[in-house]
Amino acid sequence: MKNRIGLILGITLVLLWCLLPVAWIISLSFKSQQSITNGNPGFLPSEGTFAGWSNYSDVLADDQFRRAILNSLGISLIATTLSVIIATLAAYAVARLEFKGKKFVLTTALVIAMFPVVSLVGPLFDMWRTFGIYDTWIGLIIPYMSFTLPLAIWTLSAFFREIPWEMEQAAQVDGATSWQAFRKVIVPLAAPGVFTAAILTFFFAWNDFVFGISLTSTEQARPIPAALSFFVGPDPFSRPASLLAAGAVVATVPIIVIVLLFQRKIVAGLTSGAVKG
Repeated sequence: MKNRIGLILGITLVLLWCLLPVAWIISLSFKSQQSITNGNPGFLPSEGTFAGWSNYSDVLADDQFRRAILNSLGISLIATTLSVIIATLAAYAVARLEFKGKKFVLTTALVIAMFPVVSLVGPLFDMWRTFGIYDTWIGLIIPYMSFTLPLAIWTLSAFFREIPWEMEQAAQVDGATSWQAFRKVIVPLAAPGVFTAAILTFFFAWNDFVFGISLTSTEQARPIPAALSFFVGPDPFSRPASLLAAGAVVATVPIIVIVLLFQRKIVAGLTSGAVKG
């Protein structure tokens, strides 16, 4: 009984710690700007300070915000698609083939994934301006892929190692080529890993702020996290906190929906290969 009570209390504390900032932002998004300026301390909007859905309608009506959403969707989807395709082929080679330097490849990929993002901003800024891809979608897609590919390769390698060789050999005995066996047998069996790699890649690209604010200068390619920092409203000396909160909630909705719908596949992909049995 005591263990059960302790478990419930522990879960409650963790949920409060994690969800309190989210609940506070949602509360701000429903308050009027005047109540925030006057310092309304309440968690819930009081009478006369409730702005309703007007903050959300104002944010969605803003051209800058809509353009940033489009940029984030396009850049994230392209980076995710390319990363998953390349990582699937690379992970299969790492898991199935024997070649010199395989451990070096995996180690290098892990080192790249842990490399500080801030240290690359300066060199990339100069390179992208020289190459003419500064403030473009491709100028963000390349850095995103550089950091998501290693994680995707490690995740997919674990799945490919779990698939028995005999299934691929059986397909080849039945007349399938190596490519057909890979495409029609191996990839479908590794679908949970492929799906997990795609979700993690999308999360990184969608939530990135450092590259988004450093490698763009206009609304042409600026993603939503960076665009929110430029959303100052009509008065630059009084930032519209309620509108910013509404924009943050809207920008978070796709991530929340993906996690709620596919949380089991995410956990399965991350834990695959962790236990050998």
